[in-house]
Amino acid sequence: MKERSEIEEKYKWDLTKFCANDENFYERLKKVESQIGVFKKYEGKLSDDKLLFECLEKEIQIIQEFSLIAIYAQLRLCENNADRVANEMNEKLSFVSAKFSNETAYIVVEISKFSDAKLKALQENKKFKNYKRYFEAILRDKKHTLSKSEELLLSRLSECMGGDSDNYDKFVDVDMNFDAILDEKGKSHELNQANFQEYRESKDRTLRKNAYIGMMGKFGEFINFLSTNYINNVKEDCVLAKVRKHKSALSASIFNEEASEEVYKLLIKKVKENVSLGHEYFELKRKMLGLSKFAVYDNFAPVVSGLSKKYTYEEAIELIKEAVSALGEDYVNLVERAKNERWIDVYPNKNKDSGAFSNGTYGATPVILTNFTGNLESVFTLAHELGHTIHTYLSNENQPIQTCDYVIFVAEVASNVNEMLLLSYLLSKAKGKKEKIYYYDHFLNQVKSSIFRQTMFAEFEQFAHEEYEKENPLSAELLCDKYKELNDFYFGEKVEQLDVMKYEWARIPHFYRSFYVYKYATGLICAIKIANSLLSVSGFEKKYLKFLSAGCSKDPISLLKIADCDLSKEETFDEAFEVCRDFTNKWAELL
Repeated sequence: MKERSEIEEKYKWDLTKFCANDENFYERLKKVESQIGVFKKYEGKLSDDKLLFECLEKEIQIIQEFSLIAIYAQLRLCENNADRVANEMNEKLSFVSAKFSNETAYIVVEISKFSDAKLKALQENKKFKNYKRYFEAILRDKKHTLSKSEELLLSRLSECMGGDSDNYDKFVDVDMNFDAILDEKGKSHELNQANFQEYRESKDRTLRKNAYIGMMGKFGEFINFLSTNYINNVKEDCVLAKVRKHKSALSASIFNEEASEEVYKLLIKKVKENVSLGHEYFELKRKMLGLSKFAVYDNFAPVVSGLSKKYTYEEAIELIKEAVSALGEDYVNLVERAKNERWIDVYPNKNKDSGAFSNGTYGATPVILTNFTGNLESVFTLAHELGHTIHTYLSNENQPIQTCDYVIFVAEVASNVNEMLLLSYLLSKAKGKKEKIYYYDHFLNQVKSSIFRQTMFAEFEQFAHEEYEKENPLSAELLCDKYKELNDFYFGEKVEQLDVMKYEWARIPHFYRSFYVYKYATGLICAIKIANSLLSVSGFEKKYLKFLSAGCSKDPISLLKIADCDLSKEETFDEAFEVCRDFTNKWAELL
């Protein structure tokens, strides 16, 4: 794998919009740190509207500046997790962050002591118009807000909490090395996080199997450490939820995003009802591959030959621009800006974060990390992250800083809409049976990965948290056994499993962002509906762009209704599964 210095500059993100350089980072961080003491003068005086406004404005000002320099340091580390300077910058950042949290912990506590009448009056006060949602949240959170001393204690404890995700990242991205694997001809291949996906899509079944065994088996070698690390993360979630008087960690997570436990339960219910669709998909793939038995490592195998096209990064951008043209010229121009202004860190390099993500903050254009390899999946990943990035850009442009930061629940909608539009565009250009099957496979694989698989993940993490909350001991064996049980159900009895499959859960980084994964499923379900409307309903793009520009100005369930998506209704789920069924039937008809 290339060193970062070997990657052309035009394929690296431009972080100077966050910070000019490392020296500038330390200068600005020092200045932020010097300003934190100002909050002492407001303590105990926030009942005065003038001082309250002054305090909140100062807090927002520091948050904006701190966020810019924080993203700079975090992204520098993502470029190279072994970089000593970047690691030290993030350590220093965490100290200042903790100090800021400690010094401002009293603010919400003090405001939460206001009467309900005063909080409602502040919501209607024109001077505080940008803080309307802030006061709404405090009123809603009152019963979960602790005393001043308790909030201060929690703030200080945060300095030594939340490191499990960092442990995972450092271990997997830097310390974990994989053994070479063999293909069907006995040729040796390097295995790493970046090329694992490429091997999963190989026509060589031996290589696919060995890549799967090599990857999952390596996680199995360290399952005791990885389990202990994850269990600590689970314990932290559960303890914090209990301290804040939530009935469970799941309830706390959903409450914090103003989402709905009913939607969470409805998702699992509807997915289980339709799990046979996934089984039918595996059977279609088995027939196309000419296998007597479909195995878990055949998941991503190409079902047709001669269509595994490779794309340059520039070609991928042009393809995405064509695909999202239904969203209008301004949206397309933002895709072009992302390329020209270097919002995107394109290629893998040694010690770079694996996978892909979008990140951003108020006051600067957002950025994307991806590990582009040129296959179709890389193009879809790029389209996905551009969906996040343009969502962030539009929210920042159309909302004040107080309401620009949309919650994760709606985040996966924009990314998946882009993927659905790309798929529809490719299908519209498909020539003949072979190419159509290629795209049917891609769509159903996405449904399997984002709806069925992420719901399976959601069940797994719900199990882990509930076991701890029931005071049942968690262990590596228990987690692996549960993961195997869930795989058996979601894959079905006709799919051959391997023993190393039970270790796969330890490879999923999103488990360290508890109750995140189910939003991939709801995101795709909404995206299927929205994409259909964008392509069939005149003027619908205006509704969708309004949704993208709304930030967190409303709760996420209400925001989705702007784009005619109601997740409280079974019909929304049924519509998505009907589209899946239609794709499955069309594929079957071509066999």
